[in-house]
Amino acid sequence: MSYNLLKGKKGIIFGALDENSIAWKTAERVHEEGGTFVLTNAPIAMRMGSINQLAEKTGSEIIPADATSIEDLDNLVQKSMDILGGKIDFVLHSIGMSVNVRKGRAYTDQNYDWTHKGMDVSALSFHKVMQTLYKADAMNEWGSIVALTYMAAQRVFPDYNDMADNKAYLESIARSFGYFFGRDKKVRVNTISQSPTPTTAGQGVKGFDGFIAYAEKMSPLGNATALDCANYTVTLFSDLTRRVTLQNLFNDGGFSNMGVSDAVMEGFMEE
Repeated sequence: MSYNLLKGKKGIIFGALDENSIAWKTAERVHEEGGTFVLTNAPIAMRMGSINQLAEKTGSEIIPADATSIEDLDNLVQKSMDILGGKIDFVLHSIGMSVNVRKGRAYTDQNYDWTHKGMDVSALSFHKVMQTLYKADAMNEWGSIVALTYMAAQRVFPDYNDMADNKAYLESIARSFGYFFGRDKKVRVNTISQSPTPTTAGQGVKGFDGFIAYAEKMSPLGNATALDCANYTVTLFSDLTRRVTLQNLFNDGGFSNMGVSDAVMEGFMEE
């Protein structure tokens, strides 16, 4: 069901890779709600995915950009404003990568070159994106910037590895830069802490199926899907949430406030 919540709004969506991506689902929902946007991803990621299909489906243009490169981001922001015909109303940062996770290195045995690379891609890129937008005065007043995170930033999930540190840094950047963006530009900045979701990136985490099963049993409403996250993101891009900023917002079926559930306890009870 569509409500025309984003009619006339323009934006940039980072990170759509394939149909499993939260960014992909968000792009589809933004399109259904009347928004227009530019799609962007790193050139290497674009070769792995099927972003061209999404662009055709939503009538969007694609601008390849490495989100860790200021030069690429400057080009992206300027070209996006040219294509969209003016300033931007919304941005989704859906980017995350850990080389240590991909290569199977334990948290207690980090390759620090890989750690720095993951931090740059997963967290510092968010600062770079916002700084580029801020300096270019590219955002309309009451615009909205959203990044995706996970509650391993607050609690220990051993196999989430250095991505937990990256997400903690990401959330801090959202609050700190969100203050300046709100004060100076009336732009809001928030993060969504999503349930474990079977995206291409998420499935690379060791024990991910166990993550999902545990969260499903712990959450009174069950895990939030990629589409659920897309719908929540649409509300944050809309004018209905103009005074919501500097928040880490949990979209996780209630998992974040649970201590234990009956379903989990049953696994420990003797017959």
